Amino acid sequence: MPETITPAVPPTPPVPLTALLAREDLGLRQIAGPTDPDTVVHWAHTSEMADPYPYLLGGELLLTAGVHIPEAAGDGTYFDDYVSRIVAAGGAALGFGLAPVHDTVPPALVAACDGHGLPLLEVPPQTTFSGVARAVWQLMAQARLAELRRVTEAQQSLAAAAARPDPVPAVLRQLAQRLGGRAVLYGPDGTEVAGAGRDAAREVRPALAELAGVVRPPAAAGADHAAGGAPAASRPLPASATDTLGPAHLAVYALGAGEGFVLGVATTRREPGDHTIASVAAVLLSLLTGEHQSGAGAARSSALVRLLLGAAPEEAAPLLGGEGEWRVVHARPDSQAPDAVAASALGAALGSPLVDLARDVVRVLVPAGRDPEPQPGWTLGVSAAAEPSAWPSADTQAARALARARATRTPLVRHAARPALEDLVPREDAESHARTLLAPLAGQAALAETLRTWLSLHGSWDRTAVALDVHRNTVRQRIARCAALLDTDLDDADVRMELWFALRRG
Repeated sequence: MPETITPAVPPTPPVPLTALLAREDLGLRQIAGPTDPDTVVHWAHTSEMADPYPYLLGGELLLTAGVHIPEAAGDGTYFDDYVSRIVAAGGAALGFGLAPVHDTVPPALVAACDGHGLPLLEVPPQTTFSGVARAVWQLMAQARLAELRRVTEAQQSLAAAAARPDPVPAVLRQLAQRLGGRAVLYGPDGTEVAGAGRDAAREVRPALAELAGVVRPPAAAGADHAAGGAPAASRPLPASATDTLGPAHLAVYALGAGEGFVLGVATTRREPGDHTIASVAAVLLSLLTGEHQSGAGAARSSALVRLLLGAAPEEAAPLLGGEGEWRVVHARPDSQAPDAVAASALGAALGSPLVDLARDVVRVLVPAGRDPEPQPGWTLGVSAAAEPSAWPSADTQAARALARARATRTPLVRHAARPALEDLVPREDAESHARTLLAPLAGQAALAETLRTWLSLHGSWDRTAVALDVHRNTVRQRIARCAALLDTDLDDADVRMELWFALRRG
């Protein structure tokens, strides 16, 4: 039965037991059990318990010096019981350390490991158990680094393929090449639209096409019900699914928000980072197939050309796929700087392909009817709904909302557009007052923005530093400079209120 894929970053790959045995600095020697090259170790664990079963998670190289072995162990079933418990717990191998307790590995232990099919390693006296554990972690770190490098290179090549004149076939070719198998794009009716890579076995193709039906949206799967199957609405609909057929590994991914396109992948092996690579391809293909279906790509190009040739934003806005008001979203990832793939994925999650990647911030233009929600791994600032003519102001609102979200460590902050006391003062009078009051700061945008942010965060030095990406001492220096230039007491609540009013109008 197909199983739902749990999205995850590439896990740390296990260490082949053969790689550990090849470390000359350890001097390990296998003296019993199968010599299967596919045997892997997930971690090393030391225990002198007579029954280590309760303390094992599975996949361990269990290390022991034999302290727990009674003197008459060789005459009974002790070793057989001991090894059977390790195997029952899922232990990958047993390492037996020579000296100071035992000069040789007990022959009964060797026989028990051979009988239960558990690899037994002899650990020489000069090799410490901590040294073996360190070697396991070193090999795991090397394997993870290599896997992450492979995933990163694949992401870059897929993004480059998506920018080619023939993006869909190019993405499929790159995906098939990176995974060493075949990649197929199925249409809403289940037919193969495009494919790339090595030909799968005859029985694999229909199995992959059948698996694609598991994730195809109900509207696209209606024909199944008409043919006598279960009603589409009653079927579970995961975003992705996997299955195996002999040596073949099958995986399918639903594309877009219900268009019915499905990405299928068939490979002869399954590496830890393969799901991540295929997921990136699925995001790119979702955007590409969405444009293909709606013609939105051509419309956006037309809107861009009109803007470049001098048209007003409100004239080009209808070509972007929405009517009336829009929201501007500023987003910043919680860890590393965003890249083109991450920006596209965020746009897809927010329901808009109108994405701009600018250094460490991603900007997304979203129709007002789609109210953005918090996104895992991102911090968002959202503007109020605005007509196209007010987009620059909305962009400023989103930037300030993002700064506040980062300063307060809140996943999403929305600009609050509501009537205020300042609306009681005529705009011309308010702006004139603001210009007069803030005249000493004219031409010093950094000082004015620091003061505005500091006031909005109730005078917090640390939060202001985070919001502006500067050191807290820089904030203190700028605020002191503002107080001197304005010749006022910034500790006075009335002064702060008046400055806040002016900064909002200035």
